Formats: sequence, structure tokens, C-alpha cells
Amino acid sequence: MSPRPTRTSRLLATAVAVSAAAALTAVALPAQPAAAATPYRGANNATVQDDFNGDGYHDLAVGAPGAANGSVDAAGAVVVLYGSASGVTASRRTVITQATSGIPGSPEEWDRFGTAVTSADLDRDGYADLLVGTPGESAGTMGGTGSLTVVWGGSAGLKGGASVPTPTGLDEGCNFAAGIAAGDVTGDGAPDLGVTGQCGATTYTGPFTRTGSPARRAFVNDLGTNRGVVIGDVDGDGKAERFWLPGPTNGDVSGPVHLENENGSYTELPLADGLSGQIGDVNGDGYGDLVTGNPYDASLMSGATPAHRGGEIQVLYGSAQGITVDQKPRVFHQGIAGVPGGGEDGDLFGFSLSVGDTNGDKYADVLVGAHGEAVGSAGYAGTATLLRGSATGLTATGAKSYSQDTAGVPGTAEKGDMFAASTQLIDLNKDGRAEAVAGTPGENSDGLVWIARGATTGPVTSGSTTISGTGAGLARRYSEIDFGEELAGARSSL
Repeated sequence: MSPRPTRTSRLLATAVAVSAAAALTAVALPAQPAAAATPYRGANNATVQDDFNGDGYHDLAVGAPGAANGSVDAAGAVVVLYGSASGVTASRRTVITQATSGIPGSPEEWDRFGTAVTSADLDRDGYADLLVGTPGESAGTMGGTGSLTVVWGGSAGLKGGASVPTPTGLDEGCNFAAGIAAGDVTGDGAPDLGVTGQCGATTYTGPFTRTGSPARRAFVNDLGTNRGVVIGDVDGDGKAERFWLPGPTNGDVSGPVHLENENGSYTELPLADGLSGQIGDVNGDGYGDLVTGNPYDASLMSGATPAHRGGEIQVLYGSAQGITVDQKPRVFHQGIAGVPGGGEDGDLFGFSLSVGDTNGDKYADVLVGAHGEAVGSAGYAGTATLLRGSATGLTATGAKSYSQDTAGVPGTAEKGDMFAASTQLIDLNKDGRAEAVAGTPGENSDGLVWIARGATTGPVTSGSTTISGTGAGLARRYSEIDFGEELAGARSSL
């Protein structure tokens, strides 16, 4: 049996540059049966997104890939905390594992179910469905081939599920479904998917049947790792664009950004970099903007184009022409005036990020995680930085930084906590202002999430709360529970 990776090796290890920028080619796989016509009730729109029980409140899905299932170590779990007028609590939850009735598969050691989570209304019934990536899933004797599971939403919450078909020919260590993104690429009202892995990536075209089968799927072969995928509408035509982030190459250690064209070809954005990303309208012009994270500086990654010291994020603005190849991204890092803190080697600023409107001003803000940042003498205690959207775009004006030493934030910053290893901005109480959520998987052997309500001034630390993995009903065997390692924000996969 191969050695089990530690949390440190998973979250802090640097990527190895591959030999050359590989060409992206689409290989068509046999089409799946189309879903029967059903009433379109929103699919992936803002009302349905993340609302698994249809009560009008967004729900928070938290991955805990290290959670034990009985005597099975690191089988993994996802905890869904249901939103309400008062936000979320640990008591109003659903825990999903591969031992849950109706969920395909079975818990196996080191599956790490919950390594990736997102949501979309795949069957178009008006309820969000939970998508769970399990990159450690075995296929026969081959470990780490990976699998993707959909858990169906409904009036009673999440219940039952199906396996989304994997690409043919996956090998050991392909880690399929290490990353997932959803959006309506074709404009037909049915969500489409992009799924990443170590052996390439896969596209799925909706609608999906209740067996998990899409109308069509295709394998995207980049001859190596594909780290990230981002889906969102950046040109206002009602169809989402799909951006692929293959990961480091010899020519670009921060990772190239490829825009998928409607004919299946790909256009590289030569001035942009990114290992993860999300799309949101940070300047309020009605077009989605692409925000990417580039956490690896020269202390962590040798070669051309490392990030600024400590890490960075980049912003590419959408328009009626979309994002063009000659657009130069706006770069933010901790060396810029107004951004709290100072860039230090290995801070990993931009390892996680999320986009959402925290103060109700109709401009999306960006919450950036830097879980490698020291707080005082506590290394890898971690911080989160909020950058604000405005009519002129993302700005450092009014930026704020949060850690477990910030007044009002429960707990204390400790070495290895990794506060903000994952982040999410999500309106959990339906007041029009997103709550700030930061996953802290290194908190003891448990992990926790921090939740601060949104307000006209942005996230409010006073009265903010934390929920731990054991408090959410999870158990540990030998490995850490890693509760909060994954949220539905963007995070670099290693």
C-alpha cells in the first residue's frame, strides 16, 4: 500500500512543472440517452443554486474527506448545513457518505469522498442537487481512479443519488473528479459540467437523467493534469463560457488559462494565469468577470512566471465581446497598497477564493484565502482577505483581513490551523448579503468552518460562529477529519 498523504503534503506541496504546454483535444465518447422533457424551473440560476430543499434559503455544503466511516479510515463525508432566516447551525444538517441509503458505492479506506463539492439542478426539478467528487475511489484493484456522485435535492432535502459516468480508460491515480464546475454552456436551460483530474478532464452536456446520465460527454485530453475548470457567462449572451486551467507547464508555472470555444477548440489567454477560479460581476456591468488564484511564488515554484511573493489573484473583466486574448489581467497581492498584510514566501495567497456580494451593493466582492500565512509566530495559521467590488472593478480600498486572532472571530490562531484553506461567499439567510465562510481543516484533528454574516459594511465578526467536524456529527479514526477542507468556492487542487 502506498504511503498515506498527510494534510500538509496535500495542501502545501508544490506542483511539478510538466514537460511542455500540451495541446487540448476533445475526444467524443458515445452519447448517453437524453433526459425526458421536464419543466424548466431554473436549473442553475441564483434562486435554485445551493438550495437543496427548496425553502428559498441557500444551504452550505462542507467537505470532510478525512472523516471515518465506522472502522473505515478517511472514507470521507459531506455535511450539508441548511440555511434559514438565522443562518446555519450544526443541528440542522444532513450528513452524506457512501454508506448513506441510496448513495452509490461503499466507504473504502482513503476514498476521500467530499474532496470536491458543488451544486446544480441537474434534473431540472427546481431543487439543487449536490455533486461530490471522490478522486480516491478505486476501480477494481486500481486505486485513485476517482468517481463523481450526484445526490438529488427535494422538498425533504437531499435523498438518493446516482453515479455520473466516468470516462473510459481511467488508470490508477487519475483522481477523476478532483474538481467540478457547473453552468449552462449550451443555453438550453440544463446545467452542463466540467470535471478535472490528473489524466485530463471531462465535459458533460445536460440534461441529466435520474440515473446520472448526461445527454453527451466528451473527454478533454491535455496529456496530463488538469487542475481547474471555471464556468460562467462573461459576454452576456445567456450561455456560460468554460475555462480550463491545466496547471503548471514549463512555459508557465502559474498555469495557462484556456477558453473553450463553441466548436470545441480552445483559445489560450496568453496574459492570464491561474490554478483555480470563479466568475462573478465585480464591477456591476452585467457581465461576469473571471477571478483566478495563483498561490505559488518563487519560493514554491521554480521556472517562468511565478506569482508575486506570497501569491496573487488575477481579474479578467467580461464584456459584450467576452474576455479577449489581448486583455491584461488586474493583479492583486499583499504587496499592493491597501491589501492587508505583507507578501511573504509561501503565504499561498490565492490558494482559495470565492466571489459574492457581501454588503448588498450589487458589486461582487472576492474573499481570498492564504492558509500558509503566519499569524504572529504561528506558521500556517492562515488568513482570509476581503477585496471589494466597485463600479471601477475590484479594489483594495476598504479591504479587510480576518484570522482567528481577529476580534470577534472564535478561537485562537495556532500553528497549522490553515484558516481559509477553503472559502465561500454565500447568502445563507436570504437578506441579499453573502456570509463569509472560511474552512479551517487544520483545527486540531477535527477541522471547522467559520461563518460571519454579511451586512452593509461587509462580513461582521461580532457574533460570528464556528462549527466543527465532530460538532457536525463526524468521527475520526486515524487520519484527520479535515472538515472544511472543501467548500464550493474555488481552491487549487494539488
